[in-house]
Amino acid sequence: MLGPVILAASRSDKMRRFVSAAPGTKQVVDRFIAGETVGDVIPVVQDAAAKGLEVTLDVVGEDITTREQAAAARDAYLELIDRLKDLGLGTRAEMSVKLSMFGQALEGGHELALANVRPVVEAAAAIGTTVTLDAEDHTTLDSMFAIHEELRRDFPGTGCVIQSYLFRTEDDARRLAASGSRVRLVKGAYKEPASVAFQNKAEIDKAYVRILKILMEGEGYPMIGTHDPRIISIAQELARRAGRKLDEYEFQMLYGIRSDEHLRLAAEGHRMRVYTAFGTDWYGYFMRRLAEKPANLLFFVRSMITKN
Repeated sequence: MLGPVILAASRSDKMRRFVSAAPGTKQVVDRFIAGETVGDVIPVVQDAAAKGLEVTLDVVGEDITTREQAAAARDAYLELIDRLKDLGLGTRAEMSVKLSMFGQALEGGHELALANVRPVVEAAAAIGTTVTLDAEDHTTLDSMFAIHEELRRDFPGTGCVIQSYLFRTEDDARRLAASGSRVRLVKGAYKEPASVAFQNKAEIDKAYVRILKILMEGEGYPMIGTHDPRIISIAQELARRAGRKLDEYEFQMLYGIRSDEHLRLAAEGHRMRVYTAFGTDWYGYFMRRLAEKPANLLFFVRSMITKN
């Protein structure tokens, strides 16, 4: 019930100011955000690697309004890649990007986003790693998939994200599974109308399993974005039925959520990648984490009440 309300609040400047000023906010934000700078996040990457985990790094921020901000987002990723170069982790440390940060919603946004993201993908390839294009709300997806297809012509390891709550996603999965691309499947964390998306959790979960089966039986590389224990078990069974080896798919979970499960899956020999966000423009990302799981919201409220 609260999820749609929180997602609406994620677009409110008034709520942004209120949440940012709340006394318990920093404690909770620190749970989900690995730091504000590249210098903050590099030790997190090194610690994850030492534990047998992999990471995908997201410089947070979405609602940019100028071409200068889009260029700054590009440069932030280029700085990150430059720092990752010396770690020599290859695909164990990849990047996730939201095309809205690269100017997708501005005038001429499709071409602008492609022009800004291409040097990031090129620089990532130069140090032996990859970039995944995050999915945003349904109005942006045709552009995202077109950019994904264009980038894969030169950088075939470029990944993309699909969301099980959208009606269109089974068709998208069939197309992508046949192409050999890297595909992360998530449930979806944007407020979408009933005309394009399932609204019921049970329907979303059923769709997730149907789509995951398509990916496992296809020729691509499935990336299973979930914290749900039942879906994790189903994914393992679908992989077994499809004859996939442990290095032919991976699990992905968010930084700060179910950390013990990250380590358990890695210890069993699974590729386990932690989606690790950092940066100063954390508000939209943070609010979606609250919307996704009531326990996150309760943790936030409790921190606000008990903080001295």
